[in-house]
Amino acid sequence: MPTKQFLSGNEAIARGAWEAGVHVAAGYPGTPSTEIIENLVRYEDVDVEWSTNEKVAFDVAYGASLAGGRSLVSMKHVGVNVALDSLMVTPFAGVHGGFVIITADDPGMHSSQNEQDNRYLARFAKIPMLEPADSQEAMEYVKIAFDISEQFDVPVFLRTTTRTSHSKSVVEMGVADRKLPKKYKQDPLKHVVPIHGKRLRGNVDDRLRKLEEFAETCPLNTIEWNSRKIGIVTSGISYQYAKEVFPEASILKLGMIFPLPRKLIEWFCDGVEKTYVIEELEPFLEEQLRIIGIKNPYGVSDIVGKAAIPSMFELSPDILRNAFLGIEGRSSFESEVSIPPRPPVLCPGCPHSGVYFALHKLKAVVTGDIGCYTLGALHPFNALDTTFCMGAGIGNAFGMEKVHRDTMGKKLVAVIGDGTFLHSGLGALIDIVFNRGITTVILMDNSTTGMTGHQQHPGMGKTVRNLETHAINYEELIHAIGVKHIRVVDPYDLELTEKSIKEALALEEPAVVISRRPCVLLEDERAKPHQPYEVIEELCEECDLCLKIGCPAIGGLGTTPFISKERCIGCDLCAKLCAFDAIRPIGHEMAKR
Repeated sequence: MPTKQFLSGNEAIARGAWEAGVHVAAGYPGTPSTEIIENLVRYEDVDVEWSTNEKVAFDVAYGASLAGGRSLVSMKHVGVNVALDSLMVTPFAGVHGGFVIITADDPGMHSSQNEQDNRYLARFAKIPMLEPADSQEAMEYVKIAFDISEQFDVPVFLRTTTRTSHSKSVVEMGVADRKLPKKYKQDPLKHVVPIHGKRLRGNVDDRLRKLEEFAETCPLNTIEWNSRKIGIVTSGISYQYAKEVFPEASILKLGMIFPLPRKLIEWFCDGVEKTYVIEELEPFLEEQLRIIGIKNPYGVSDIVGKAAIPSMFELSPDILRNAFLGIEGRSSFESEVSIPPRPPVLCPGCPHSGVYFALHKLKAVVTGDIGCYTLGALHPFNALDTTFCMGAGIGNAFGMEKVHRDTMGKKLVAVIGDGTFLHSGLGALIDIVFNRGITTVILMDNSTTGMTGHQQHPGMGKTVRNLETHAINYEELIHAIGVKHIRVVDPYDLELTEKSIKEALALEEPAVVISRRPCVLLEDERAKPHQPYEVIEELCEECDLCLKIGCPAIGGLGTTPFISKERCIGCDLCAKLCAFDAIRPIGHEMAKR
């Protein structure tokens, strides 16, 4: 293997974890963290899994740590919310083998329902957090995180953001230090926290004080002395932007962002005329500097941070230049390029299209979840009323039913994907049955975790290494929790899909309609022969009904529609909608005339 490789931050984290001797890695897919687990699969001597959800992943990885193995758990920022119940108790119990928690934050909400600055969770849980600024550091920091974890008997956060996760840079490979797991030690006085928590509570603060002392000499916190006119305190990807915009400034780069090295920060700020704190999202570093009492010694009354820099979305060199224009008199750089908009759409032939066409036609009130099917909220379906977070849609629908059961009960539909249903939807469906609800649920079974790139889940019968395993039978599972009315439909059968939803809505009991057809982007589906369709102009009445299926392969609103043969996969949904038989497979005898 080459000693240098061009790696993304996620690839580098996987490599670093392997070099550090990680034994067990668990996670749940979510952008921008997904590729960490996918790349760890390359290393045969690591036990890797996609877990049912983030809390399960956390508990599996933490159990491996307690048993003496080095372990890692990976998730995006909102995934940590799911795991938080487990996370918050771990500082009391500590670790045995090193335990690293990856939180991949998403400034700018590129693929998330919110912006969330998980640096605050390090303070909240009182555990250390490291933040790399490039791929080389991503690899090195995860190795250091394992060492810190074992040295201080504590889990360690490694925080990345979208840019550090997905940007690529040259990485100098290290030497693997793979050892057998430590021998398991039974220690109920340490690990049965509800009983012994009060005794353990003081350890948490004692450890934090030791970590604060360690931070003062931690090699991840470095100073680059240049001009003393401006001193910049920064970390992570913001360091790269600061270096580009202020090449002559002195910089305190914090690789360990909690706890902070108070004395080092004071010494640095005393050595510069002005202190700028450059960070994405919330004023996490700035607030801590203010708590420390940092003042500029040369007559400037205050440090400058979020007073100049936005506290939402990603930073960039241009944003920094414009933010400090009034302070430094710098010229604004106009480097924005006008890019044609690319609105999100369901794929040509997406099986969700048939379901949303039926829901729109039935004028149902639809609560949704996170996944490809969130796009049902957009034109032309306009069929989704709510989407908040994974697993919320079913509970939201039942809550609406409780308020307006007589008027809304038989109009309410919750839609949820197969992976999301197993992640966090099952409990809400049980709640409907238990509390005598009548809400209808549509399980959108496309045989994969679609939105994040086709990762395996327990309903697919394949592990992350594509090994055969038991596949959840949704019909048996749903019947076992008490739902009696279960129907399975092919969403390409528009008539049966609409009929089945209407039947479910008419009942005075919970009902589940399973819309079952594989995602069209799955490898097996792409390999099937497809016959594209075309519009026969002399038969078309320009009614635009075919456009209502929302297929991006069809265009021509207000004129004779046309179908892109390069994009059409031959699903025939549009042909089924055409009342004039004007949409036919290319090569049909009508097209030859």
